[in-house]
Amino acid sequence: MTTNSDARPLILGASGRLGRALARSWPAGTPAPLRQTRDGAGGTLAWDILNAPAPALPPIDSVFVLAGVTHGTPEALALNTELARVGADLGARLGVPVLLASSQAVYGPQPGLLREDAPLRPASDYGRAKAAMEAAVTGPHVTHLRIGNVAGCDALAAAIARGGVVLDRFVDGQGPRRAWCTPGDLARVLLALRSAPVRPQVVNVARPGLVAMADVLAVAGVAFDWTPAPPGALPRMALDVTLLQGICPLPLADAQAVAEALA
Repeated sequence: MTTNSDARPLILGASGRLGRALARSWPAGTPAPLRQTRDGAGGTLAWDILNAPAPALPPIDSVFVLAGVTHGTPEALALNTELARVGADLGARLGVPVLLASSQAVYGPQPGLLREDAPLRPASDYGRAKAAMEAAVTGPHVTHLRIGNVAGCDALAAAIARGGVVLDRFVDGQGPRRAWCTPGDLARVLLALRSAPVRPQVVNVARPGLVAMADVLAVAGVAFDWTPAPPGALPRMALDVTLLQGICPLPLADAQAVAEALA
């Protein structure tokens, strides 16, 4: 890893929803990242990742790959591997750690507290694409981040933006409960992993515990309706974050923090 005191992180994929949220939540007093977008808007680094070599860069101490495809055909989703490979190759050339945004979707709808060594059983094309990315892009400098729901950047936030939020109700009368973190949490995790003396190959990223979506909506003052949960819907998606807590301790998950990040 470079020891240049002026070096800073490079974020690939800064124009996406998560990249924009990170920019708004980046911790004060830490090195401001160099943010990459395809067109260079807003003073970002202009780089069409899949179609051009990396431009000249200032001193970089880590590469965070948020660039990815979340919807589309399996062929389109396969670009997640190509984007990750570009980031990993760049990090190898620079001699710096690379943190790749994966997803809890690689686990699929499994019950229980899911640790990093749990079997991968993705049920969606997106989950399968991220699992394929993890398998294809590896190296001692690479860490895959299996990120839980990021407040303000997930499906619940999208549903709120559309209006008419509907939650699944399960046989126990409750709605979905999920592992969450805020964009500020994720920024702190990236910074901590960047400077950690030892980085895992894979790490779950979320606050400890679960938060009910209904509680988040209640705190946020958002009205919603219920619908019977369809077969296969998962009432709880719980991530074991013991490994992460040893690297970057995060506070317990709570509906208030999630709701504030929605604002």
